[in-house]
Amino acid sequence: MSPRSDAQANHARILEVARDLLTEDGEASLNSIAKAAGVGPGTLYRHFPNREALVLALYRAEVQRLVDSAPDLLAKEPPPAALRRWFERLAAQIRLKHGLGDALSAAAKDSVTNETYGPVIGAIDLMLRAGQLDGSIRPGLDPDDVLMMMSCVWRTPANRAGQKQANRLLDLVLDSIRV
Repeated sequence: MSPRSDAQANHARILEVARDLLTEDGEASLNSIAKAAGVGPGTLYRHFPNREALVLALYRAEVQRLVDSAPDLLAKEPPPAALRRWFERLAAQIRLKHGLGDALSAAAKDSVTNETYGPVIGAIDLMLRAGQLDGSIRPGLDPDDVLMMMSCVWRTPANRAGQKQANRLLDLVLDSIRV
């Protein structure tokens, strides 16, 4: 039996508000999230029994949204540009996960990383194949290798200089996979 429509709406609203508040302040309280979402604390705790459950649900939802965005990006932009934009978004998600690290146990971090890895690799593979079909991306690239090369992007500092460095690194990696 699926949840009632009001429960589904509350769940979605809590995640949306949590994304905004936790991105702004990784220490935002669950009570402040409930209040901003327009629900009582009991409603929040029925959906997410603790901070870790909320953070994990938020991260899963954001990664799924990112994975689902790959075909739309490819429909609007050439594969190299779509891949760049997609990796910028992925870097932001990984920074969010790292920024919320204190809220997650080591086991939870490993679990959510393992759970989201396959879909992320699938999205990368989709974009690489699109670029290979249109001749803009070298054939024979392994999505795992491209993800590993891109990992330098989310390791840059979260400041203006770090953003400039991330852009330079994106350029280097994308230049290396183009035909």
